[in-house]
Amino acid sequence: MGNCCSDDRGGRAPIGGTPANIGLGNGNDAPNDAVHLFLRSRGYQGLFSQIQLSFSASGLRDRDVLSKSDPMLVAYTRGRDGVLKEVGRTEVVLNSLNPKWINTLNVTFQFEIVQTMLFCLYDVDTQFHQMEVKMLKLEEQQFLGEATCALSEDPFLVISKIVESGMSIPVCKTEVIRNDLKPTWKPVFLNIQQVGSKDSPLVIECFNFNSSGKHDLIGKLQKSLLDLEKLHSSVKGENLVLPTAAGNKVLKSQLFVDTFSESTQHTFLDYLAGGFEVNFMLAVDFTASNGNPRLPDSLHYIDPSGRPNAYQRAILEVGEVLHFYDSDKRFPAWGFGARPIDGPVSHCFNLNGSSTYCEVEGIQGIMMAYASALLNVSLAGPTLFGPVISHAAQIAGQSLANGRHRYSVLLIITDGVVTDLQETKDALVKASDLPLSILIVGVGGADFKEMEILDADKGERLESSNGRVATRDIVQFVPFRDVQSGEISVVQELLAELPTQFLTYMRRRDIKPSY
Repeated sequence: MGNCCSDDRGGRAPIGGTPANIGLGNGNDAPNDAVHLFLRSRGYQGLFSQIQLSFSASGLRDRDVLSKSDPMLVAYTRGRDGVLKEVGRTEVVLNSLNPKWINTLNVTFQFEIVQTMLFCLYDVDTQFHQMEVKMLKLEEQQFLGEATCALSEDPFLVISKIVESGMSIPVCKTEVIRNDLKPTWKPVFLNIQQVGSKDSPLVIECFNFNSSGKHDLIGKLQKSLLDLEKLHSSVKGENLVLPTAAGNKVLKSQLFVDTFSESTQHTFLDYLAGGFEVNFMLAVDFTASNGNPRLPDSLHYIDPSGRPNAYQRAILEVGEVLHFYDSDKRFPAWGFGARPIDGPVSHCFNLNGSSTYCEVEGIQGIMMAYASALLNVSLAGPTLFGPVISHAAQIAGQSLANGRHRYSVLLIITDGVVTDLQETKDALVKASDLPLSILIVGVGGADFKEMEILDADKGERLESSNGRVATRDIVQFVPFRDVQSGEISVVQELLAELPTQFLTYMRRRDIKPSY
């Protein structure tokens, strides 16, 4: 079947129709403007919207002998009685197991109706390639498979305060809940400074997410924090309203307040004012991939003109911020991935050259120890993070055991991808229980994708080799590209998550600032 070739590059020519929109219940016409205008004339703005579906498939079964399948997609809607109604067909794509069809499907989406759709794929026999797709008898084609889905909302909430001018200013929003007509969002946190008082009016708007940025308003209501608290106590919902030309239309959709609690939340500055310190620690990558420090193209090259290299600049920019919050200005500093004089490769050696203590005095002390280390070690490898993280965790653990109000921050500066990825994950998971955050700066032009795995910004917590999951995110990774040319500074991005990580640790353990 389908023993034919296409003149199109890659054999992906569409046949059996011209590029067009498939109108839902409207043949091959464009979206039904008459229905659109009728609904809007009755004040139904926002309750429906025209959406356009485009189709592609991958890894289809190959039904042909001497070539690949020639797939076509047929779209159906399923009524409440379960009966299927065909609403459109794509063109046939020749000789492809990963088709991307040109024809699209226009659908009038209605918020309060569950619209189930079925998509069936067929391999069209060669003898039918010159026929219009709407004339093809499906029983004469080979069935490849099917998929089903329900057209649904991707709702999210925006909460705004009303200022004196009457304008609404957003103060927070929820996450987007995909394909759910009965969404339950994660709790949102508001403070009195944001909204004014518990009696201040708030506008709560529910939108349907649109990737274009033009989100559709589903409905809204106006309530104060006090009203929301009463709504929670009543265990009842409040109907959303939708503004129309004839006034506000009350919808069937309701907003429920599942939880409401009021508490005092201390800020990062509250803890610093209460005597908490930030203990700065440093670990520097001395692996051979940095290049010979004596040559100008090395990331460790010390420029006689005094211009700082990538490592020096990272130390200065981060250290100058953090050292203000450390009272004794004595900073643990290590190197890793090098061979000290007359010794084996070490993955955690004291940057100051001492065999007994690791601390140096101030940021300038770090800079001097770094420059001295370059003269006294041989760059080697591989790149291992596990040992330095374990040392930092040990110091953080000692501070915790001694009851000190101290939170440690380890800055790791590296030029390459970590070799001991699983060992590093194990060390980070273990350290997530301690008052410790880890900042990783990637210098040079290496591919740092694996480093991003360690930074749980996408919501996936790290997991150790024994299945234990990190209690919180303690890593922030930033590539320090172009830093040597002075084009960018990423210190703000690097430190942006530190207050949140600090507060997460304190709140989980119910540690309060002492004034």
